[in-house]
Parts: sequence; structure tokens; C-alpha cells
Amino acid sequence: MQEQLTSQYAQSAGVTVDAPATHAESEFKRDMGFWGNLALGFTYLSPVVGVYTTFGLAMGISGPPAFWMLAVAGLGQLLVACVFGEVVSQYPIAGGIYPWNRRLWGAKWGWMSGWIYAVAINATIASVAFGAGPFLGALFDIEMNDQANVMLALAILAFATLTNFGGTKLLANVAFIGFVLEIIATVVIGLWLFIKTSKHDLSVLFTDFRPAEMQEATPFMAAFLASALFGIFLFYGFEANGDVAEEVRDPSRVIPRAMRMTIYIGGISSMFLALGLILSVPDYVAVINGTATDPVGEILVEAFGTGGFKVVIAIVLVSFLSCVISLQAAASRLMYSMGRDQQLPASHLLGKFNRDRAVPPYALLVAAVLPGVFVVISLLSPDALIAILSFASFGIYLAFSSVVIASIRARAKGWKPKGHFSMGTFGWVVSIAAILYQVFAMVVIAQPVEGAENFFQEYIVLCVSAIVVLIGVAYLFVSKPYLRGSGIAEDARTGVVDLRYAEPIAQSEEIVDLAVRMGGGKPNLYPHQERDQDQGRMH
Repeated sequence: MQEQLTSQYAQSAGVTVDAPATHAESEFKRDMGFWGNLALGFTYLSPVVGVYTTFGLAMGISGPPAFWMLAVAGLGQLLVACVFGEVVSQYPIAGGIYPWNRRLWGAKWGWMSGWIYAVAINATIASVAFGAGPFLGALFDIEMNDQANVMLALAILAFATLTNFGGTKLLANVAFIGFVLEIIATVVIGLWLFIKTSKHDLSVLFTDFRPAEMQEATPFMAAFLASALFGIFLFYGFEANGDVAEEVRDPSRVIPRAMRMTIYIGGISSMFLALGLILSVPDYVAVINGTATDPVGEILVEAFGTGGFKVVIAIVLVSFLSCVISLQAAASRLMYSMGRDQQLPASHLLGKFNRDRAVPPYALLVAAVLPGVFVVISLLSPDALIAILSFASFGIYLAFSSVVIASIRARAKGWKPKGHFSMGTFGWVVSIAAILYQVFAMVVIAQPVEGAENFFQEYIVLCVSAIVVLIGVAYLFVSKPYLRGSGIAEDARTGVVDLRYAEPIAQSEEIVDLAVRMGGGKPNLYPHQERDQDQGRMH
């Protein structure tokens, strides 16, 4: 297969193939198939966690019609997943967003997107672990306070880290168990809500239940669009499918399909569960005006009783744990990928790989310690934790947008995706629609906070995002990481399919340096080759 591709691309590039060249091989074990990859993305997305944590917020903004924003978000992120699918099919490299952007646009764009995504995903790990604390406390009747919540969150991080140190096969198995349990739980809980506690018909999904004064103050469409947070906070996780690309068998084919299936199954599951909850709310006005502070908890206690509610809490906790494990796996692969290319401080450690366990140990430890630091900060300053966590979702969408923008730019410069998955002539339309949705999502997330005491609190998402970006820009131009390492950059226009890490079991040494840079006519250089002469002009 490689020989055929080599010959094909060599002919198209006008290059004569004389002999094979040596190239870098992935050190990961390819122990993950389609179902394991799907399970990883699904447990990261986690419909149970997403719906449980955002239901009250969305219902309080626009009431039952917020349900339709799940469909809008699902469709919008499906467009993004298709763009990602094209890119990962050609570049199935560990780390996802960073190496994709590096290959599509250049080393600087790749570094900035990797930095933003690294901060955002570590903040997300802290957010999910901190949010899981009360569920663990409720399950074991632990009296909760700030110190207890922090200790439980740290225990969850420790459990996730130990699981990830077990290697790819254990990660895939744990993710699959979490996937199956969450699917079963979603179906059982949803059906029981329809049977036991449903109080309304589907007409409520088209009815504005907001009090008259709220309807006069805010047009329904404005409230409806604001409730997009329901889906925006839920529909990401599919990028994790690509973060572990070097651990997947036949990644060029498997990962794009797993990304789309993550959206399909996650979307159907979340909408089914959300509909069951919406139809079971006894008083929509009470939820909207804030009188009912825990609508999900009240509904589940009514449906399952006190004893059954404990079982539901256990299921929700499993979903939280699976989510943290998947997030941590994705974060560690990103930082390992950047460390391997010498892009971060302590890259000599982050880029190390444990062959016995088939994991990047130091990158994995950072993906545990950094979120742990974020969690502990809450004891020193709750406002500081809020500031960090406020960047989580916005930063992930900002990183997503960087890939879509880079793919549009590369396409405009002549890039034609050469992986097993390609959108063909629909690529332009899908890419433009995807970036429009990403902009919409970021605008919604960055809305000012009502009743804030000062400018920073009012625009906390934008302020924290600006700080993260400015720190990244400062490091980029002071330390110049784009001049280090030997990773390939901005080679998308050559049309070369990156097969270095794409072989199902083990890499061969058959790929030759066959691509010619369209701009200068110099051959494309692979990581094993010296690039000192080229570093001065790298992006």
C-alpha cells in the first residue's frame, strides 16, 4: 500500500523515486480499534455529565425551547468534526490540534493553537474533577465543604492518572466500559422519566414560559440564542479521537468515522435524556425564576426515590470519572507531541516515552498536577478558580477555530486532502459553515456576566482569554520555539499523506522524501533529517 502511494505522489510531484528513506516511528502501541476510539471521544463528550450540569442553566434562560439548541450545537460541531476528519485522515499524529495546525499553516500557528488548547483542556480537567466531588461526597454521605470538595477532586485526578498509566489497552477498555454504562444509563433513565414522571406533551418545546416581565425585557429569540450554552458546553470531545491517533489501528480510516459517530451517538443520547427531563419538570416558571435551584435532582428523586437516586448518582459519578480519564489522555498526548517537537519548557521530559507502559509519563503527570493546582487554588481564591475555569470552553472553541481557519487557508493555497476521508467539493461549504458556527459559539460563551462588580468580572471570559493568548505570544517571540525541533511544518500544499504514524501495527521504512515545496522547490524534510539550515526561515 505504501509503495503504491509513494509512487502515486512521486509521479504527481514530478519526483523520481530511487530509494527509501529512514523516518521516525511512533513509539505508542496500536491497541485501540474503532470502538475504543469511539468510546474515548464519547466519554469525553459525556451526555450525562453535560446534560446534568447545564440543564438548569439552559432552562433558566429560555425554558423548554432550549432543547432545540442541542440539535443546533450537534449540527454545528458535526461540521467541525468533518473538517477535523479530513485533516486527521492525512495527518494521523498524536496531539491533534497542534500537529494539524503545524502541518496546515506553520510552526507559529501550530504552537499558539497548541498552547491555547493545552491550557483549556487542563482547565477542563480541573472543572470536571471539581464538579465530580459533590457526587462522590453524596454517594458516600461525606459532609461537603470547600476542603472536602478539593480533596475528593484530587482523589479523582489520582484515580484517572493511575488508570492512564495502565497504557492504551487499559484506557480503551475503561473508556468502552464507561461508554456502555453511559448508554445504558441514558436509555434506562430517559425511558423511566417518560413513564414515571412525564407531565407535559411536546408542545412545551415550542412555548415561551418566561414570566411577562422577562418577555418584555428580553425578546424570545435573544433568550433562545443565549440558551445555546446547553449544547455548546456539551458537544466537544470528538477531537480526543485524533489526539490518540498513534495508538489507533488504521487511524486514517478509523478516526474520522469515530469522530462523526461520537457526535451522532452523543447527540441522540443527550437529546433523549434532556427531553425526558424537560417533560418531567413540574413548574417551568420556578426553574426560570430560580426558585427551583436543583431541577435535575428533584426530578430524579421523584422518579427513582431516595434509594434509586443513590444508584443514579453512582452512574453519574462513573460518567464524570470516564470523562476525566479521557480528558487527561487527550491532554497528555498533546503535551507529549509538543514536547517531542521541543516546543514547550521541559520538552526533554514531556517528550519522553515509557516503552513498557506505552505512555508518555511526564506529560501524563503534568496533565494531573496542573489541573490539581487549579483545583487547590480554589482554597486560596475562589475567584481565581472561576477565572481559570471560565477559559475552559472558550479556549477549546478558539483552538477548534484555529484548525478550521488553517484548513480554509491551506485549501485556498491549493491543499487537496489526500487521506482516506475527504469531503471533496463540499469541503469549502462545510469549512465555512463550521467556522461561522465556531464564531457563534464563542460569542455566546463570552457574553458579559450580569450584575458583575467590575469590568474584569463582567468580561471575565474575554479577559482571561486575552491573558492566556498574550502569555503565549510573549513566549512565542521570546523563546522562539518554532526554531527548535525537527517537526515538519506547512507542508499541506504538497499533498503528501503523512503515513509515518499511520500503519496499523508497525511502521516500515518505505516512505521516501517525495514531495517538493511548491514555493521554493526544496524537498520536504522528515523529522530524522537535520534542519539547522532551514530553521531560520521556519514559521
